[in-house]
Amino acid sequence: MPERIIIIGAVALGPKVACRLGRLDPDAEIIMIDRDNLVSYGGCGIPYYVGGDVSDLEGLYSTIAHAVRDKKFFKTDKRVDVITEVEVTAIDRKNKKLAVRRLKDGSTDEMEYDKLVIATGATPVRPPFPGSDLPNVFTVSNLHNAKAIKDIISKGKAENAVVIGAGAIGIEMAEALTDLWGIDTTIIEMADQVLPQALGRNLARVVEKHLRDNDVNVMVSEKVVSINGDPETGVQSVDTTTGTIPCDLVILAAGVRPNSKLAADAGLAIGRNNGILVDQCMRTTDPDIYAGGDCAEIMNLVSGQTVLMPLGSLANRQGRIIATNLMGGCDHFKGSVGTFCLKVFDLGVAKAGLTFKQAEAAGFDPVYAIVAQHDRAHFYPDSGFMYIKLIADRNTKRILGIEAAGPQGDAVKARVDAVATMLQFNAVVSDICTLEAGYSPPYASAMDIINNVGNTLDNIIKGSHIPIDPIDFLKEFEEEKTRVLDIRSTIQAEPFVKKYGDRWINIPQDEFRDRIDEVPRDEPLCLLCGSGTRSYEVQIIMAQHGIYNTKNIQGGYGMLLAVHPPLV
Repeated sequence: MPERIIIIGAVALGPKVACRLGRLDPDAEIIMIDRDNLVSYGGCGIPYYVGGDVSDLEGLYSTIAHAVRDKKFFKTDKRVDVITEVEVTAIDRKNKKLAVRRLKDGSTDEMEYDKLVIATGATPVRPPFPGSDLPNVFTVSNLHNAKAIKDIISKGKAENAVVIGAGAIGIEMAEALTDLWGIDTTIIEMADQVLPQALGRNLARVVEKHLRDNDVNVMVSEKVVSINGDPETGVQSVDTTTGTIPCDLVILAAGVRPNSKLAADAGLAIGRNNGILVDQCMRTTDPDIYAGGDCAEIMNLVSGQTVLMPLGSLANRQGRIIATNLMGGCDHFKGSVGTFCLKVFDLGVAKAGLTFKQAEAAGFDPVYAIVAQHDRAHFYPDSGFMYIKLIADRNTKRILGIEAAGPQGDAVKARVDAVATMLQFNAVVSDICTLEAGYSPPYASAMDIINNVGNTLDNIIKGSHIPIDPIDFLKEFEEEKTRVLDIRSTIQAEPFVKKYGDRWINIPQDEFRDRIDEVPRDEPLCLLCGSGTRSYEVQIIMAQHGIYNTKNIQGGYGMLLAVHPPLV
C-alpha cells in the first residue's frame, strides 16, 4: 500500500519536498496543508513587488514558464494534493494522526499519515507596544499584506512611513517605499547599528550612510514607545524615546519567531532558539517526522552552535534532502555558514560566517582586516570601490567570517561566496591569500581584493601592520587624541591641512624618505592614504627608523568616506 506523506506548510520547503517526492515515488500519496489560500510563493520577493521591480503579485507564485502555482498546478503537474485554508491543531504521534480545523467554517477532522514533514515557517514579531494592531500597521508576512501595502501607497494614501526594525526586510521595504513611491521613510532600530545580526559595525555603517544618502532617515539606538492613531482612520504617528514621528503607514520588521508550537505540543525536541531540533538527515526526535526551513534549528558550521537561519535558499536545499531521505536515502544537511546577501539601492551587501562580536561570543579571539579597493582593474571605466572585512581567530588563523559591500552587487556576492564555501573546511588566512580567482580587467584586479584582504590580515596577525578601525579613528580624531599623517599628494591633502592645521600633517609618499625627520616621534599618529596600502608601506619605513607610535587607518580615506560624511 502506498505511503501517505503529509506536509504541513506550503510556501518554500513544503513544495520542494512535495515535488521531489513525486519524482522519486510515483505511487506515494502526497498531501500539503496550509492555512493560506496562496501557496508556493517567493516571500523574499515581497519588497520588490511593493517597490515595483515585480509588476504583478502573481509573478511571486508563478513558474519561470508563467504557470501559476496553485492547487490545480500541483495536482495536474506535480501529482500533489494541496489543502488550503486548513490548520493543523495537533499531532498524535502514537496513532499517527493529525487534528485539523477548516478556517472557513471552524469544522474539525482527523487525517492519518505514515510520514510527516513540518514546514510551518516563522511568524513576524509584532512587538507588544500600544497601537501595533492599528489599521495601516503591517508585517511583511504574506502576499495578502503585500497587496494591501501596495494598494495603500499606489492610491496616494501614504506620504510618511515608519519601518520598525533595520534587518534585511526592514531595509528592503524602506528602499521600496522611498525609491519608487517617494514616501518620506524613517527606519527605527533599537540596536546601535543597522543589520545587527548580519554585519559588524563597519560594514553596517556603510549601509547606514548609503540609506541616508538615498533619503531614508535612519534612527539607531532608538526604541518605539507606541504607535498612535484611530481604529477607524488608522495610524497617525509613532512615539519613540526621543520624539514623535508623523506617519500614515507603519511596517513592522522586528524579526521572526519559528512556528514550533505544534511540534513542541507533540513532544518533539525544541532547541535553545525555540526552533525544532533536527539531525543532519532533517529528522526530528520522532523518526517518522521531518522538519526544516524557518521553523527548524540548524548547525552553524563556524560557531558549532544551533541557530535559526530563515532563508528560502536553505529551505529549498533542505527540502530536497528531506524528500530523498523519506524515500530511504541517506543525504545529509551538515549546516550553514550563514551566507547572506542584500541589495540596498545601488549598493550590494553580502556576508558569511560570524561577525566580530559573534566570534567573541562563540569563544574565539577574533582579529580583522578591512580593505577598500577597486572591484575590477582600477583603469577600467566603471570600476568602483568595494569594501571587505575579513575576520579570523588570532591564535589558529582560522577564517571566521567575511563581509563586503560595493556598487557591483554580483562582484560583492562572488567574493563572499568564494570564502563561504571554504569556511566549513576550517580555511586559514593563508588560504585566502592564495585563493585562485579569475582575472580580466572588466571583472577583477590582477591582485584581487579577496587576496589583498587576506594579505592585510596576515600582516596584522604577524604584527607588521598596526591598524586602527576607521570608526575608532574618527572618534579619536574628534576628541583630539591623535594627529593625522597624510601621505597623499599635496593637492589632495591641502584642504585638510587648511581646515585642521597642525593636527593634519602632509608628507607625500614620494617625499617621505627625505622628510622623515619632520615626523613627530613623541605623539600618536594615524596614517592615511586613499585605501590604506601606501600608508602601510610608510608605517613599515617609520618602524625601520624606530618610530612605532603609528596606526594605519584601515581602508584609508575611501573607507572613511563610506562610513562618514566628508571631513572637508
